[in-house]
Amino acid sequence: MRVQNFWRTGSTQLVAGLSLIACLTASAQTPPRGPRVLPPGPMIDGGEVMLTSPALSVKLLKYSGIVAQLTPKADATLDYTPGDRLKERSADTFYHLGDLDLRIRTAGATGWTDVSTAFHRAPVTVAASDDTHLVSDVTSSLPEGTPLKVVRTWAVEHGDLVLRFTVTNTAGVPVELGGVGIPMVFNNIMNGRTLDQSYRTCSFYDPYMGEDAGYVQVLRLSGVGPVLLVVPDGHTPFEEWKPIFDRRDRATGKGILGNDPTPRGTTFEGSYDWMVHSAGFAQTEWKDVSEWNPATSETLAPGKSATFGVRFLVAPDVRHIDATLAEHKRPVAIGVPGYILPQDVDARLFLRYGSAVRSIASEPADAVAIHDDGRNAAGLHAYTLRGKQWGRFRLVVTYADGTVQSIGYRTIKPEREAIADMGRFLFHQQWFDQPDDPFHRSPSIISYDNEAGRQVTQDSRVWIAGLSDEAGAGSWLAAAMKEYLEPDAEEVAKLESYVDGVLWGHLQNSEGDHKYGVHKSLFFYQPALVPGFTYDPSLNWKSWTSWDKKGADDVGRSYNYPHVVSAYWALYRTARNTKGLVVKHPWDWYLNQAYETSLAMVSQASYYTRYGQMEGTVFMRLLEDMRAEGWNEKADKLEAVMRRRADRWKGEPYPFGSEMPWDSTGQEEVYGWSRYFHNDDKADVTLNAILAYDPVIPSWGYNGSARRYWDFIYGGDSKYSRIERQLHHYGSGLNAIPLLEEYRAHPDDLYLLRAGYGGVMGPLSNIDEKGFASAAFHSFPDRMMFDPYTGDYGPNFFGHAINTGTFLTHDAAMGWICFGGNVEEHHGLVHATILDSSRNHLFIAPLGLWITLDAGHLASVDFDPAKKTVALHLAAASAAVPTARLRVKQTAAKLGWELSTKTSLDAGANVIPLGTGETTVVLQEKTM
Repeated sequence: MRVQNFWRTGSTQLVAGLSLIACLTASAQTPPRGPRVLPPGPMIDGGEVMLTSPALSVKLLKYSGIVAQLTPKADATLDYTPGDRLKERSADTFYHLGDLDLRIRTAGATGWTDVSTAFHRAPVTVAASDDTHLVSDVTSSLPEGTPLKVVRTWAVEHGDLVLRFTVTNTAGVPVELGGVGIPMVFNNIMNGRTLDQSYRTCSFYDPYMGEDAGYVQVLRLSGVGPVLLVVPDGHTPFEEWKPIFDRRDRATGKGILGNDPTPRGTTFEGSYDWMVHSAGFAQTEWKDVSEWNPATSETLAPGKSATFGVRFLVAPDVRHIDATLAEHKRPVAIGVPGYILPQDVDARLFLRYGSAVRSIASEPADAVAIHDDGRNAAGLHAYTLRGKQWGRFRLVVTYADGTVQSIGYRTIKPEREAIADMGRFLFHQQWFDQPDDPFHRSPSIISYDNEAGRQVTQDSRVWIAGLSDEAGAGSWLAAAMKEYLEPDAEEVAKLESYVDGVLWGHLQNSEGDHKYGVHKSLFFYQPALVPGFTYDPSLNWKSWTSWDKKGADDVGRSYNYPHVVSAYWALYRTARNTKGLVVKHPWDWYLNQAYETSLAMVSQASYYTRYGQMEGTVFMRLLEDMRAEGWNEKADKLEAVMRRRADRWKGEPYPFGSEMPWDSTGQEEVYGWSRYFHNDDKADVTLNAILAYDPVIPSWGYNGSARRYWDFIYGGDSKYSRIERQLHHYGSGLNAIPLLEEYRAHPDDLYLLRAGYGGVMGPLSNIDEKGFASAAFHSFPDRMMFDPYTGDYGPNFFGHAINTGTFLTHDAAMGWICFGGNVEEHHGLVHATILDSSRNHLFIAPLGLWITLDAGHLASVDFDPAKKTVALHLAAASAAVPTARLRVKQTAAKLGWELSTKTSLDAGANVIPLGTGETTVVLQEKTM
């Protein structure tokens, strides 16, 4: 979702708490005011204490004992905490690193009471202080009558910085701890900052809710430099990740317990609690929600204590997170191909820990078949997993020393089945066929509400029902890309009827001054123009989102154009590479439509083309195809307009800036054109920024899930609107494109493959058992479900469709591994079965070979590393695909490859006749 600009890259400052209420409008709206500025609190006037470890320096305030600054020794310019805002955040109710949240009840009570050291600060009582310790009694900051004593310890122990809380029951009755939250407050506050300031100052952080193996990783927005790792100290399991909100009491203006008044919005997603215990929430606010881990509580007898704590480690960079964890004797898990498991894939799990595995089991118990492969020569304990039940499950590993590690998995149908289900749902349940529709939306694939079980034909956010913008175009875009991957005759016919009947001539302007321009919406709110239509009176038609006809007809939003280009391009590819499926126009008509629409974006919607576009990769694919078809004059023109955009990015320090001091969508296209035009320094800057917000974590929800948190409100892609970390929103699929392209250029960098393939698989997790595809997963613990709206799923599936494939590689510790298929080795011969949804893209990492099929499918491959031969086994011919069209590109080495048999060429592709059974072709190294 792209929005109206409030700033200019590198100069003008953003408004604090910036809202996107102006999204999709032609002029900026006034952002709402945040809460009033609170006077500074006394805690900043009591002096400071400095502790240092070999990796970190921490500055603590004597008055409160919270962190004023946390800096890695490797980069003295970086403060992981919002220390530069300490004065403005020094009043009561602002959270800081070093605070503690508790939800408690005494024996016999039914209700819970929340207490926090952040709610009303009082001077702490220092019990000990020296160069390595600061021990404070912080009970004075708890409400009077709280039956607990809390002592906080900051210490440098065994070379690590440690934060520890000892909670003691001072009452005469047992006290149950139903919620123990250690606030993780780091500097992700971009309010009021420019793009450059944000990338120099702020950090992203991500959770691994892995129980005793859990951790939080904190990384600078630029993606480079040292990574802070927060891990358990003692028995402090990472059970849940609870958001700290920004609500205030409307009557008094005071902060509500458990809420930080720093305004959340597009420039601040909020802070979170590391939840050690969460039963008090699971029984109330989160009731009947399936969490990442089972909720627990702990009861303290009178006079008894419990201690909870975390340690702070530093990894030299993002690629060394696992190595740093292992070095500090933390459990490490690596899942291949990740943690989203198609039911026909034999996934691998590799565990590294000093203690042996006592047991491994899934919850539910029969969710997955687990085969113990034993400990290999590299010291990794290996397992093979085959998902059995569709949906989420938790893998629980218990080690001999009692450490428990939790890994979140999700099982999906085999990839081809999942996208076939999606195709049927799109072209049946979402097929809108009302010839008398006054908005000219018929026939089309329209938005859907899965909770209500009906199409969204009206919404006051008019683009949702208007077939444009990401939330309205998402469904027909997904449909087009599904046909690109796996065309179906009935579905292709319907898609063509949508293109002719709606897209060309209604959603686009087919004639006049704005030919090829793309409207912002077909649906609009202007009752006088549709006298026979009844607008739903239960919806609010008075806001800026209810555009009139003039607003809906605007063609100036460039982000709408790639969706249209992608639909034309998908039909061009289908028409070019199949027989008898695309019948209404020849392939060159669709190719030209894609070309003309691309030029129209630059000429008719020029303002936002200064930024990268979602799905902007389609312009590069279009250019490649135009070159291959010999359309050189038009290709030169398209390349020239794209070069002008890339030249602008070349002069910007962070060329992917958009409407806010960061975003996770435009990077995809900026990276692509920067590499294409050899602006490699900008491509590297962009790639590193992606790695900052696209984590590799042992969790299906977070692994490869590019950070996005405002589109549940502003994108119109949600039925339940709020600022919330969205899991596998379209950033996942789109950002996987540059990650995997970079991996193909650097096949020794397995981290890129792990991150990229997590993003490739993310969009498939959004497809439910019947084929409905959701915009994203709600990660907050009170919901934990996919949103019922289709929303802007289309760009996510675009990223999957254009980028998926099978990746075969060898790792020194893990051996032969396969992402997108199953691999086995016999007597030095490596055999891989191709199971990804495309079955026409294969990368063999040791050779740097990128093998693609425009037409036809790969069934399997045999690779002989010694002889350097690759035997490709192609699926049998069909009526629509009688021949295969093969391309081979070497991305990382200079050996040179050739087919063992002669083939004819068509637009640069090797044409291979297919038989009634498998056809085998062999690639071999060229003889010099």
